[in-house]
Amino acid sequence: MAAQPHSQSADRVVAWFASRQFGVVARRQLLRKGVTRHQIAWRLAGRRLIEFHRGVYLAGHEARHPNAAKMAALLAGHPSATLSHRTAADLWGILPYPAAGDVWITIPPEREATHAGIRTVRAQLHTRDRRRRGPLTVTSQPRTLLDLAAVVDVDQLERAVAEAQYRRLASEAELQDQLTRNPRKPGIQALRRVLDLPGGPQRTRSPAERGMLRLLRRGGFTGYETNAKIHGYEVDVLWRELDFAIEVDGYDAHAGRIAFERDRLKLARLGAKDVSVMPVTGRQLQVDPDGVERRLREALAAARRRAD
Repeated sequence: MAAQPHSQSADRVVAWFASRQFGVVARRQLLRKGVTRHQIAWRLAGRRLIEFHRGVYLAGHEARHPNAAKMAALLAGHPSATLSHRTAADLWGILPYPAAGDVWITIPPEREATHAGIRTVRAQLHTRDRRRRGPLTVTSQPRTLLDLAAVVDVDQLERAVAEAQYRRLASEAELQDQLTRNPRKPGIQALRRVLDLPGGPQRTRSPAERGMLRLLRRGGFTGYETNAKIHGYEVDVLWRELDFAIEVDGYDAHAGRIAFERDRLKLARLGAKDVSVMPVTGRQLQVDPDGVERRLREALAAARRRAD
C-alpha cells in the first residue's frame, strides 16, 4: 500500500482509507493511524460508519460500490485473505452472469474467519496464484478456474474455461500446471475432463447452443469452431475451410421481428460471400436430434464437394 498521509483528524483518516478501498475501512486500520476507540464508537452511533462485518465498516451513506462487499470480505479475513472461486471468476469476467450470494475468500489453513455473507475456504496459495486488482487480492485466472471446477457443473466450467482461453486469461499450459501442482484439489477431475473434451473447451451463449455442441460431440464431428467470426459476422458453429456454418435458433427464440429481420440480413450477406448457413432451432434439437444430425451430415458432404 502507498505511503499514508499523517492525518489531523479522524474524518480525514476515514476518508483516506475509504477513497482507496471502495468506501470500506477496517477498525485496525483506523486504530493504527491514531483514531481512538471512542471516535470510532461515536461515528458508529451517528451512522457515519456502518458495520459491514465485525471490525469492518462502510464509510458514510453513499451508494455502495459494486466491489465494496469484496473489499469488506478481504478486510474481515485479514491478513492473507484472497478473493476466490465464484467471486474471483466474476472479477475476471469469465462467468456468463454476475456472481450472486456470498463473497468467496481463501485463507491460510491455520487461520480462522467466520462472518455472515462470506464463504471461507482454507488452502495454502502459492505466490504465483495470487494477483492484485487495485486494492483487491484475487486468485490468478488459472487458479480461479481450478477452484471454480469444484463448485459449478461441467457445462458452466467449460464455458468459463473457454471464455478465459478466448480472452487469453489462462492458457492450456497454465491450466495443466494447476493440475500438476494440485493433484488432490477438489475439482481436479472436472477440470481435466473439460480440458480433454473433443476439440477442447468451446464457447457457447445459450442452452440451445449447448445442445448443438453436445450433438456435434456425440456424432463425432470435427474441424468446427464455435462462436466464430467470418466476413464481419459471428456465427454459432463454423467450418471455416468449407465456408459452412450453423446458426442455432430462429425467430421463435429471438426478441421480436427486428431481431428476426437482422438475422435474415446476416444470412443473406453471408450467402453473398458464398458461406452456406444451416439454421437449426432449439426445438429441433430437442424433438428431432437424429434428424438434425442427418441433415448436418448431408450439408457437410455437399460443402466438401463444393470445396473440392
